[in-house]
Amino acid sequence: MGSKFYKPPTFKERLTTIKYCFLFWKGRKKGMIHTMNIGWREIRPIFFPKDFYETYSYLGSVPYNEEGDCFKAIYPLVLAMDYEAKPKFCPRWFLRFLDVFGNDSSIVRVRNRRLSDLFTKLTKGIRLTDYKTKWTYYDLRIYISASKHLQDLANDIERGFYIRGKQEDLVEQIKQLDPNARIIWGSIDRLEKQLEELKNARTDNKSNTGKELD
Repeated sequence: MGSKFYKPPTFKERLTTIKYCFLFWKGRKKGMIHTMNIGWREIRPIFFPKDFYETYSYLGSVPYNEEGDCFKAIYPLVLAMDYEAKPKFCPRWFLRFLDVFGNDSSIVRVRNRRLSDLFTKLTKGIRLTDYKTKWTYYDLRIYISASKHLQDLANDIERGFYIRGKQEDLVEQIKQLDPNARIIWGSIDRLEKQLEELKNARTDNKSNTGKELD
């Protein structure tokens, strides 16, 4: 016996349901959440990726500018995450398909719960959620959802990126004060001490020059 509270869907509502079953690339709106309309622009990279970003886009916020320093730093991390996330029996195009039709190509939205859950199960939930530089161009922050050894790799990349960038910044400042200065790479403390000594020497020279003029 049917419930007295049940209201059968109208013919128009049934047609809409059927339309979304077959045309599941049509975006929807629910409250403040919008899913995208899926067209050839979204379909083509699934089966015919043309670059690094499109190939590994299923992992999340993958760098798309292959010329930047951030890309060169994060590149090995993306490859390591792909190795862990992609099952050996599963083609990469299928993961991209699940990401588009399950996750709406987003790390926060869900377009289709079943496809999204299947995606998470296959990839073990491994995702590159974000990366950015915070205070300086070499202060790289990487945010991932992954196992400990991948987290350690991300931390090592952040640390190495900062150390190299900080040294380059210090060397540039040293060369501005003394173009012929001898540079020994490898230690931030040593370069900071060398820069401080050059600044103090320049200050002393200015003080001595002022006294001679007096």
